[in-house]
Amino acid sequence: MTLPNLDLEEHLWARGVRLVAGLDEAGRGAWAGPLVAGAVVLPPSAARCAALHGIVQDSKVLRPEQREVAARAIERVALGAAWGWVAPHEVDALGLDRANRLAFRRALAVLPVSAEHLLLDYFSLPECPLPQQAVVDGDGRSLSIAAASVIAKVARDRLMRILDWLYPGFGLARHKGYGTPAHRRLLAQRGPCHLHRRSFAPVRACLAEAEGAASARAPAK
Repeated sequence: MTLPNLDLEEHLWARGVRLVAGLDEAGRGAWAGPLVAGAVVLPPSAARCAALHGIVQDSKVLRPEQREVAARAIERVALGAAWGWVAPHEVDALGLDRANRLAFRRALAVLPVSAEHLLLDYFSLPECPLPQQAVVDGDGRSLSIAAASVIAKVARDRLMRILDWLYPGFGLARHKGYGTPAHRRLLAQRGPCHLHRRSFAPVRACLAEAEGAASARAPAK
């Protein structure tokens, strides 16, 4: 497996662009919970980033405990790391792509350093005036984007554990809002809560089924 590297970043550093922010999101396909974006600016030095190689990868290929280790390493090495989130009702109102870009903008807004160039996983950010590059398979190619994916995923998992306490009975701490068989069963049994994305087909189907059942139970006038 090819690990993310600094090829894209080093090309920019060589041109005098020092503050390169990688961006990625977590929770795009989840049925419930927020969409979270991470933003990370690594130091413009391969030597200073060496501690991240092999530890920081696309968050999807890391186990939870590996992501926690990677997140701590990123926070030690990075010049800046931040995350921003978009609530489920905003995802419903905006649609996934616009919500994704809003999460990126919110992460950039709280980044403690001012980025000069953006490297984004797949997406572009036309609302942002900064020079940028949308990178296909970015979290597998760019160390900055992979670091952002880890920050986003760890932040979102922590949020989902808190939300599991606030909205018990849906197993959010286990499945993190994704469409697992257990989540599907609980959704069918309990119906959606405020954290569920009503624009997603499985949630809409559950709502329609519940409304149909209620109509069937209603007394005829």
